[in-house]
Amino acid sequence: MQTAIEQYLIRNTPYYRTVADEVELYEAAYSVRMPMMLKGPTGCGKTRFIEYMAWKLGKPLITVACNEDMTASDLVGRFLLDANGTRWQDGPLAIAARFGAICYLDEVVEARQDTTVVIHPLTDARRVLPLEKKGELVQAHPDFQLVISYNPGYQSLMKDLKQSTKQRFGALDFNYPAHAIETEIVAHETGVSAEIAGKLVSIAERARNLKGHGLDEGISTRMLIYAGSLIAKGVEPMAACRVTLVRPITDDPDMRDALDAAVSTFF
Repeated sequence: MQTAIEQYLIRNTPYYRTVADEVELYEAAYSVRMPMMLKGPTGCGKTRFIEYMAWKLGKPLITVACNEDMTASDLVGRFLLDANGTRWQDGPLAIAARFGAICYLDEVVEARQDTTVVIHPLTDARRVLPLEKKGELVQAHPDFQLVISYNPGYQSLMKDLKQSTKQRFGALDFNYPAHAIETEIVAHETGVSAEIAGKLVSIAERARNLKGHGLDEGISTRMLIYAGSLIAKGVEPMAACRVTLVRPITDDPDMRDALDAAVSTFF
């Protein structure tokens, strides 16, 4: 099984541009195996950050994209039927706990609340995972850490973490980087010039000001990287922005016109 867990090691250095003291804070949290919560808007770098930290610490990273259909069995494991009868298969959370990986539950509020309750015994002094169907109690490996992420902008009474869950975690706030840093990130990730990257960031900043005034979410850093990647491939900037920045985030004709106008201001 050691070889199976090794597949989750991150071999190549993920590019991550530090913004404040988040790297030092996370390293301190990992040193005491504190469960951590990464909070911030979609596409602002939460996943890249945890990939970078797993690489920096030399620990395997098992990522689970949470969704509303995810059951507790999807996380902890289930019995499967094959030619030889039934056999138990660990889920990603059980594998991480058993063999000492960082388990990253991405957008955890998308999962049903009865599913998220299974993480509670792993996030306090017990550090255990009950496999009730199997009748086994997994003692978490000394290297195991649980990390969750979510977008507070999508919070509602129906989709939020219980206080009994939140208070088991330390938390790091993420947001879109300052203009100069975001420009550096876009230029590095796409190969476009700093001038073009800066124009893309300026467009995003205008769109983010419209959040709550016709837009549910602003243009993310991830979307800027998509736009820059197309421009680097020779796509005309207006067309690249239309495809990657404007059309994905709204179907409202007036809002599209407003965003197209913002793009034409810079390109």
